[in-house]
Amino acid sequence: MHYLLLAGLIVAFSAPLLHRLLGRHALPVLAVLPLLLLAHLGSWLPAILQGSVIVEHMPWVPALGVNLQLRLDGLSLFFALLIALFGLLIFIYAGTYLKAHPLLGRFYLYLTLFMTAMLGLVLSDNLFCFFAFWELTSISSYLLIGFSQEKEESRKSAWQALLVTSLGGLALLAGFLLLGSAAASDTFTDLLRQQALSRHPLYVPAVLLICLGCFTKSAQFPFHFWLPNAMVAPTPISAYLHAATMVKAGIYLLARLSPVLGDTQVWQLLLTSVGGLTALLGTVLALQQRDLKAILAYTTISALGLMVTMIGLGTEPAFKGLLVFLLAHALYKGTLFLVAGVLDHSTGIRQYDALRRLGPPLPLVATAAALAALSMAGFMPFFGFMGKEILYEAALGAGHYAGLIFGFTLLAGVAFAGIGMLLGYGLFWEKSTSPTPLQHKPSPGLTWPPFLLGCLGLAFGFVPALVAPLLEQAARNVAGHPDLELKLALWHGFTPVLAWSAFTLVLGYGLYRWLSPIQSHAARLQQRYRWGPAYLYQKGFTAFLSGAKAFTSFIQNGYLRSYTVTLLLAFCGLLCYTLWQHAPPLDLGARLDLLRQVQAYEVVVVLLVIAALIYLLGTRSRLTSIVVMGLVGYSAALFYILFGAPDVAATQLLIETLTVVIFVFLLHKLPAFVYLSHQFRKFKFIAVSVLFGTLMTYVLLLVQEHATTSELKQFYGHNSYAQAHGLNIVNVILVDFRALDTLGEITVLAVAALGIFALLEVKHEENDKP
Repeated sequence: MHYLLLAGLIVAFSAPLLHRLLGRHALPVLAVLPLLLLAHLGSWLPAILQGSVIVEHMPWVPALGVNLQLRLDGLSLFFALLIALFGLLIFIYAGTYLKAHPLLGRFYLYLTLFMTAMLGLVLSDNLFCFFAFWELTSISSYLLIGFSQEKEESRKSAWQALLVTSLGGLALLAGFLLLGSAAASDTFTDLLRQQALSRHPLYVPAVLLICLGCFTKSAQFPFHFWLPNAMVAPTPISAYLHAATMVKAGIYLLARLSPVLGDTQVWQLLLTSVGGLTALLGTVLALQQRDLKAILAYTTISALGLMVTMIGLGTEPAFKGLLVFLLAHALYKGTLFLVAGVLDHSTGIRQYDALRRLGPPLPLVATAAALAALSMAGFMPFFGFMGKEILYEAALGAGHYAGLIFGFTLLAGVAFAGIGMLLGYGLFWEKSTSPTPLQHKPSPGLTWPPFLLGCLGLAFGFVPALVAPLLEQAARNVAGHPDLELKLALWHGFTPVLAWSAFTLVLGYGLYRWLSPIQSHAARLQQRYRWGPAYLYQKGFTAFLSGAKAFTSFIQNGYLRSYTVTLLLAFCGLLCYTLWQHAPPLDLGARLDLLRQVQAYEVVVVLLVIAALIYLLGTRSRLTSIVVMGLVGYSAALFYILFGAPDVAATQLLIETLTVVIFVFLLHKLPAFVYLSHQFRKFKFIAVSVLFGTLMTYVLLLVQEHATTSELKQFYGHNSYAQAHGLNIVNVILVDFRALDTLGEITVLAVAALGIFALLEVKHEENDKP
């Protein structure tokens, strides 16, 4: 399976070049990838339907024990086929929708990268590989949402989606660490064998963190606001990311971990409450929208809330309803997104109340919309009818909270029915004296993908045996019960669920007829959302940027001396803590005996340095300070000579000479020499210098008193001449044993020199301009 991911990455990063070389003929070449993925994944279908689980293991980071381990079972195959199928149709659709776009090659890269990331996510068996693909979906979706980079709204929405999902990703990583620690394993295969994980002390924090990550990804309250804002992306992106794949990533993870983390009160209450509130909120907000993509976005949020609720219930009917409804939702919602894109592309309008009588000029698009809308509304014999019935059955069997859960499930079903009638009939066939004119006829690349998806919703309804075996295996993986059975049929007799389903259609028709008055009254509710999650996010984001700017201005104030003082104080603090905790006592008597060994010429040099420093701190002349600093540097070089380090002394002499010369050359360019004129600043820097010097002296005395024979010292002493043929150990260490380190330092200096040269050239060119 790893070669599927490798092929996806290769095609992704080759897409811009292929588009540049082949132009519009690059689309058929690139569409081969999802087609081959679909065919290859389908070849494993017989084995998976027999209950097999295919695990592939490859070393990735052996030192950390992280492996690229892939797992293919019913649940992962179901999602992988969904990703590949929609990937194929979206490639065809997008190639036509963005045909004249100058960055189409880049779009192919982003789209292929996202598809590969989603495949890696659903196929991953290792928690940390899963997290890597999880974050890759966030990054690639950020690139896709912000594809229209010239628009400020697109950039802001992309940032919002990235920040919300990435913060959730950090919570997910923390949850994975806790889960791996509790289970002593980092693979789903091992986790699914755990029996008593719910009694572990880390269970509750792991559940909360993992659910937080899933809620951000799948747009659950209070993180739902990023999904409607992401509708600024081109329609193919909305259809792929927000109807069929990305927003289902959180649903997939919750379903995958349900056998491990489910069946506890914490899990059930958290998921059913958050899912139910999200479903209710998405329904209410969807009924207030006029933009087609906004309506579809909020109904998607509502549907995702229902899916989370089903996982939280944890019953067999709930798991069956989850998977059947998930497939039905992907088919009809993907179709309707593509239909909305066709209408926007052909008319330039996305508000439903400005679109009238489009069926006659767009018969194939109208047919696709009708098929998807009937499935969304839950009409027999569409696959959406089965999904709605199983959801109702699961909600009615929810125990103590059956009334509440069935209430918001029914409300969502009514909203889906009413909106489905609007999108499938009202836009295309309702009589009007002024039909909306087309700017141009859509090409087959725009009309056939939604039509095929709409037909699949009808075909799976007529012949549910096409998908029932795979959904059954997926439901077994979610429930953790190998004997679970899923029987799909259009007719189960006259049951209470059928009566509720019919009642839903009646209420949905009433909602469709009264939608305009409802929306006129609902406009008053907009003020109630002022303090909602989107507003709080914007306020928090603005405050974060302001705080970051203030903090950066404080830390990065532009003064090198401040950076030096900060580093020295931090170093001194760490050094004091280390000395306090671990340092042996210092024999001061023995150290004072060293003073008797001091020579007279050494005292003269020390006094010269002290006098120069005192004079330096009192001068207000930059030229004098430069000369005095040079005197201190030359005195240090003299010490090196006296103590037998002529090579270091030569280096010190060269540096001091060059520094003095450069300072003198640039003297007239330097700012006013006033920073030490303030007494407080002067003594502040003096105190830091004295502290640092005292600590370093103390450390050197400790080393001299307590240091034992160093293995490293012995190694360099024995091997400098034997291996490197050098008599100067310091030179051998720099040039041979630490050659790469020295090369890195030289490279840094060379790059800095090139940068300075470039800046000087720019300044020279600016001065030459008239």
